[in-house]
Amino acid sequence: MSYVEVLILRHLMRSPAHGYELRKHVEQDTGITLNNNALYPALRRFEDAGAVTKTSEQQQGRPARTVYTLTTVGRELLQDMLIDLPPDQAGDEAEFLSRVAQFAMLTPDERGTVLDARAGAVQARADHLRALSARATGEAWGLRITEELIRRCDDEIAWLTTLRELAERAPVRPEGE
Repeated sequence: MSYVEVLILRHLMRSPAHGYELRKHVEQDTGITLNNNALYPALRRFEDAGAVTKTSEQQQGRPARTVYTLTTVGRELLQDMLIDLPPDQAGDEAEFLSRVAQFAMLTPDERGTVLDARAGAVQARADHLRALSARATGEAWGLRITEELIRRCDDEIAWLTTLRELAERAPVRPEGE
């Protein structure tokens, strides 16, 4: 699953919506352009999994539109997706931030699991960059870039520590309000 799917389910958790409305809400809230080739296959997978239902809504003078509604299975799936941040996704900023944006729905321990996954990915990247820097010879500009990337990793690790402190104290709101 991907952050796009997290965003789709999260918007459906707020209220039922048709595809165009979903796409616009995701784009408006995140700045991410969600095309139909990502949206509708995801909705089909969710429907097949029992996570959403679809109904036809009649419109005056226009073709009927399909409205998607999140089910109990969909709410559980969203919760599972928010908590699960596998190592290959933990290094992806969009995957991580899409989960942090929903931290109100997670317990402090669940938040900690997500933060641990991201911290591990960022630390692994910093370690890799440090190894590259140690082997660099004669590439002044490349070395500057590597040093800047290491600095960014170190800054993010510090931010994650601050975020963890906030995540431990923040209340849980199952609807993510």
